[in-house]
Amino acid sequence: MPDHTLAPLDETITIDQLTTAPYPIYKRLRAEAPVTRVKSVGRTFLTRYADCKYVKDTPALFSSNDPNTPMKKAFQAHTLMRKDGPEHMAERMAMASSLMPKTIQDVWQPLYRQLAGDYLDRLPKGEIVDLHKDLSAPIAARILAHILGIPEATDEEMIFWSQALIDGAGNFGWQPEPFVISDHANLEMNALLEDAVKRVRAEPDPSALSVMVNAENPIPMSQIIANIKIAIGGGINEPRDALSTIVYGLLTEPEQLEELKRSQKWGPAFEEGVRWVAPIQASSRLVLEDVEIGGFHIPRGDTVMTIQASANHDEDVFDHPEKFDVFRAKNPHLSFGSGPHHCAGTHVARRTVGAVMLEMLFDRFPDITLPDPEIVQWRGFGFRGPINLPVKLG
Repeated sequence: MPDHTLAPLDETITIDQLTTAPYPIYKRLRAEAPVTRVKSVGRTFLTRYADCKYVKDTPALFSSNDPNTPMKKAFQAHTLMRKDGPEHMAERMAMASSLMPKTIQDVWQPLYRQLAGDYLDRLPKGEIVDLHKDLSAPIAARILAHILGIPEATDEEMIFWSQALIDGAGNFGWQPEPFVISDHANLEMNALLEDAVKRVRAEPDPSALSVMVNAENPIPMSQIIANIKIAIGGGINEPRDALSTIVYGLLTEPEQLEELKRSQKWGPAFEEGVRWVAPIQASSRLVLEDVEIGGFHIPRGDTVMTIQASANHDEDVFDHPEKFDVFRAKNPHLSFGSGPHHCAGTHVARRTVGAVMLEMLFDRFPDITLPDPEIVQWRGFGFRGPINLPVKLG
């Protein structure tokens, strides 16, 4: 390397700012300092698409096994999300058959369609409801409980556990309260999973828990439990936030919505929603060797953070990136990752939220409106989405 110039250090960006309004910050960084050390987070931010994809696609240089992430404390386990190579692949493949396209098509998609009908039946036509709380969250929780093999878990339990885990995993300020909550969630999950393991041993089914427990050469039980927990953590907030984001986007772009109703091509709306506001906004990688990114020296042992929220708004890749546009010509977003850690639940989300729920929702309530878009609040740094969505069902 020609020199060892370190990336600039930003001491002004706060975690609170990244939680409430990150996109203006990322836009500035892309233009002025796309490789920046952010003191408050203790990471080197990468805000341009090419740099983020390079890191995700090069696990030999950038390891998922970041020892400084709060994820291990939140999950009380060293999960597959923080493993590389054969170890990561072994755990990933342990539950793979429960998420295969055929299983999704034959088992989970029909079940989701049935559940979606049930949950839509609960919504009162002609009234204002919080669609995020009353539909997006509970339907995501219910289908995930079945996929994972813990249908006895209530929607409320699943939602609480998921939020507790992701709040803990995203607690880069290492505040004590999120870990107190995630510890409580772990106690509850452990108790339920102990009984669920016994059940699927006695009565195997297509669920992830059953597949892992009844495998010919099962992975250790501690990692089976960790796998279920990581799926609870990510498997609710992603489809939940994607659905709410897409509905918000469509209700604020009525011409796009009318065209989708006419064409019934809902898939692009799903992809645009997860691009526009990525449910998982950022990911950490441990630098294994001295490397140069964007002209700056990144030393071995540093932690870089790929900001896929920013990559998805990179002006070099996306036209008018700040606009919700389901008809954009290309959409190679990074919301589901890239490389070995590409999200295992991608196909489930596409075949449920994208292929089922959007069509059913707007068919059931063709005149749904968003009375006041300004009321909708958005939160989250590591994970992001609306936290409310008051709509009038018509």
